[in-house]
Amino acid sequence: MSESPALPVTLNRESTVPLAVQLAEELRAAAGDGRLRSGDRLPSTRALAVQLRVSRTVTAAAYEQLHAEGWITGKHGSGTYVTTAPPGFPDARPRPAPAPGAAPSLVDLRPGSPWAGGIDKPAWRRAWRGAADVLPLARHERAGLPAYRAVVAEHLLRHRGLRVSVDESVLATGGTTAAVAELAASVLRRGDVVAVEEPGYQRAVQAMEAAGLRVVPAPVDEDGLLLDVIPAGARAVYCSPAHQYPLGRRMSAERRVALVERARRAGWLVIEDDYDGELRYDVAPLPLLASLAPDVVVHLGTTSKILTPTLGAGWMVAPPTVVSAVLAHREATGTSPAPAGQLVLVELARNGDLGRHLRRLRRELSERRTFLVDALSAAGVRFLGDDAGAHLVIPLPSAAAEDRLIAAAAARGLELDGLARHHHGPPTWFGIALGYAACSRPQLTTALPALLALLSETHPPSSHPANLG
Repeated sequence: MSESPALPVTLNRESTVPLAVQLAEELRAAAGDGRLRSGDRLPSTRALAVQLRVSRTVTAAAYEQLHAEGWITGKHGSGTYVTTAPPGFPDARPRPAPAPGAAPSLVDLRPGSPWAGGIDKPAWRRAWRGAADVLPLARHERAGLPAYRAVVAEHLLRHRGLRVSVDESVLATGGTTAAVAELAASVLRRGDVVAVEEPGYQRAVQAMEAAGLRVVPAPVDEDGLLLDVIPAGARAVYCSPAHQYPLGRRMSAERRVALVERARRAGWLVIEDDYDGELRYDVAPLPLLASLAPDVVVHLGTTSKILTPTLGAGWMVAPPTVVSAVLAHREATGTSPAPAGQLVLVELARNGDLGRHLRRLRRELSERRTFLVDALSAAGVRFLGDDAGAHLVIPLPSAAAEDRLIAAAAARGLELDGLARHHHGPPTWFGIALGYAACSRPQLTTALPALLALLSETHPPSSHPANLG
């Protein structure tokens, strides 16, 4: 018996099966069950012959057979590589076209996704190459990489008008939900009451409840979160004032001032989710809550809506006591946000690619929104939402109407998101949160007539006055 130290291969010299056939079978099996993966480089026939203590004729014959079968391929000047993907692993090869009569692939018209298709590919590759040139860390950066936090501070100043101290108030996070979970575990305590917008971001709600917090829904109106319904004993308030999720409205200036003044009197910690605050197309955004009251507001931002969730990077701007508590929690639990995405954002900013992408992003999404608004208005369909972000809302009269429209749309290849699921308590808002960033522009152009036809069938235009939002 002879076993290769570099490959999962065992040859039986006492068998009547030729060694070349055995070797081919062993490599074929290894490629099929995942021990060898597509793209793995194989030793040369000479090196493998030395490792297995066989003649080069044996290894060359085995490679020749596998090459003929399509299991391996040779690249001139580079070597021999496995070409098959084992069962259960993603296949990078193009997928075949669906068979006639097969269900169409869905066009994603749900909110919450970025325009990832608009990321400049050369810039993306350049950023990853630049990130790879940075030496690996020897210790965790609990607060996040200093260069990343500096980029965040510059980004907030340029795009959100928020001036922050990098050393005292800025932390890297793994995204909004991860940041909420950290706040729940480090600053808040089990049993604390947190008021959350209703309808609102349910992943944040789930993170809070998983930490043992008691979530109380707080309805919103045209001006934002209703303060009078927040319990007197609440410890924190979670809201998205720049672009309420999912209704798409902004909190009025008067309501913002009232919220922070009430927070100071009642001892609330206000968690400001600014998930897509960079995306405003009509007028300059209102001042952040963190600008009005940095002593009681924790500001959360993310790269997942302006770039891609691939980076897994976000940020937190908080009072020093909150920053200290989060850092202590990370140190005690041995956790910290992954640095890879932070490095990529640093490179995007350093090369000027982040700013260029944001300009393209605002222009593209503004044009898409105008296209939708014009078509909906022409069809007499009522919609809600400010001229901002990457979604708008089409109200419907009931849960049944919402369910019917979602099902009918799916049958026609359109993936929609209803408002009912965005409630923590019994649903009070019904309709469609219509996203226009995840799909391509041709998909959006093709999908809109089908959606308008469905709206006409399920809810006649006469009951849809022009936008009142």
